[in-house]
Amino acid sequence: MGGSFLQTFRSHPRVARAFQVFAGAGSRVLDILYPPGCLACRKATAAHHALCSQCWGEMRFIERPYCERLGTPFAQDLRAPGLISPEAMGDPPVFDRARAVVRYDDGPARRLVHRPKYSDRLELARPMGAWMARAGAEVLAEADIIVPVPLHRFRLISRRFNQAAALAHSVSQASAVPVDAQALVRVKQTPPQVGLSRPQRAGNVQGAFRVPEEAKPKVYGTRIVLVDDVLTSGATANAASRALLRGGAKSVDVLVFARVVTNA
Repeated sequence: MGGSFLQTFRSHPRVARAFQVFAGAGSRVLDILYPPGCLACRKATAAHHALCSQCWGEMRFIERPYCERLGTPFAQDLRAPGLISPEAMGDPPVFDRARAVVRYDDGPARRLVHRPKYSDRLELARPMGAWMARAGAEVLAEADIIVPVPLHRFRLISRRFNQAAALAHSVSQASAVPVDAQALVRVKQTPPQVGLSRPQRAGNVQGAFRVPEEAKPKVYGTRIVLVDDVLTSGATANAASRALLRGGAKSVDVLVFARVVTNA
């Protein structure tokens, strides 16, 4: 009864208007205390969780036409649907499809990836995840669960949070696809991939991931979207996807905020 009374009370036109006024006033106070700033460069913006015009113009968003397997854009504007790049045909990935928001270039895209990871700006995961949900709408529409790429427990202790997990929860909020952060664990503490060649990256993460026995019933037969911040050579995504498929997953797609593009 109390709940229905409160709902009726709040739905009254004058009460609803009062709530709107108070909410607007609170928002204005917050804007004064914490002025909106660009997510990438911190210059003043008209609204929170936005990019300034300069950073927006420097973002190289990935849109079709792109390789339907790797999600890498083609150098030429090819109109034929369902195209696969020579790289995907010559060296097919373990995962089915990869999708990304932007190219991982020097500039705002790189800053957006680094700021949550190295500057404790975890709140950036919310707008980044919303962009990812739009870029990955196609794969998310077919997904049963979202699984973040896990950190090794020692790395998690030193970093205090997993950026991929934060992004996964943000994507989940935007897409309504549930997250299972326990479906995949990192059992091998690997050195950073930076500076390694493509074969070295693959060898570095070989056997690094595993689906725990207790998680296999939840993974079995599911269509999974694997979430990470950046896709570089694909070594980590392949190793994690291989572990999920061995654990019983029906399929694995990959969704990241940024990906390295070398062809254009």
